[in-house]
Amino acid sequence: MMAAAREWLTAVVTVTLLLSVVQTLVPEGSLRKIAGFSGGLLLLAVLLRPAAEIDLSGLDTGMEDWARAIEKRQEELSADQEEALASGIAERTASYISDKAEELGLEVRVRVETETGGDGVPVPVRTEIHGPWSEELSSYMAETLGISRERQVWHGQEEEN
Repeated sequence: MMAAAREWLTAVVTVTLLLSVVQTLVPEGSLRKIAGFSGGLLLLAVLLRPAAEIDLSGLDTGMEDWARAIEKRQEELSADQEEALASGIAERTASYISDKAEELGLEVRVRVETETGGDGVPVPVRTEIHGPWSEELSSYMAETLGISRERQVWHGQEEEN
């Protein structure tokens, strides 16, 4: 390492000295400007030579690890988003059922389960109702909300299912 640094520094000093000598020997005018410009390019090339010789093939940037971590995080966020959407749909559906039961004069507690449909959107598929069975409420859930009677579980008086 030290030998390479010494070699590079020697090359820089040598080129600088040669350029100084050439600059003093070349007469004034356009030839001196051309010599100065060419000498500057040569000095720049000598200065940057170590950077051109750097072997970056062994450099591990860790991009694959970052890409896997990003992909994993995106999957986690997608699952969290889907879970939140399913929870929101279940809560709103339970609220609709409770409101309809209240309209019918029933006092019930409702729990709704969802499943992801073919289009990726959670849909209500099963209800568990604590309270008296009602044909009107059962029909409402089947016809309006698409929850079949087979997937309606009633707990309470006059249990039908």
